[in-house]
Amino acid sequence: MQARKMPGHLIRRMNQISSQVFAMRMQGAGHDLTPVQFAALDAIVAEPGIDQAGVAARIAYDRATIGGVIDRLEQKGFVSRTVSRKDRRAREVNATAAGQAAFIAILPTVIDLQSDIVRGLSESEQAQFLALAQKIIDQNSKENEAAD
Repeated sequence: MQARKMPGHLIRRMNQISSQVFAMRMQGAGHDLTPVQFAALDAIVAEPGIDQAGVAARIAYDRATIGGVIDRLEQKGFVSRTVSRKDRRAREVNATAAGQAAFIAILPTVIDLQSDIVRGLSESEQAQFLALAQKIIDQNSKENEAAD
């Protein structure tokens, strides 16, 4: 099977593994959060008052569907949205007290599960993997920005 030696296939499989590990560990810790919801909450906690488009940009997520992610965070009581004073078309997003507390409670689990995702790699291999993955992301980000 040729696909097993192709970067796209391997990246897709790694994404499946990462998502599965995340879901199992979150469920085991009693948290109901997806990887994308965590990334969005992380961006919102890091930058209070960020607008929805900003959240999408920070986590490299589709602008058309970020609203649904933020809807679910809002339903959980983790964020609130208000109309921006700068641009009435935009919605500013802020973490609620419950969202801040959830983020603080969830973060250690998310940090800890990272080693499960790269299980089988030595510390130096993990560092090399992260550096190479970041290099690919950076290069593709530059090319996408140039195309815009």
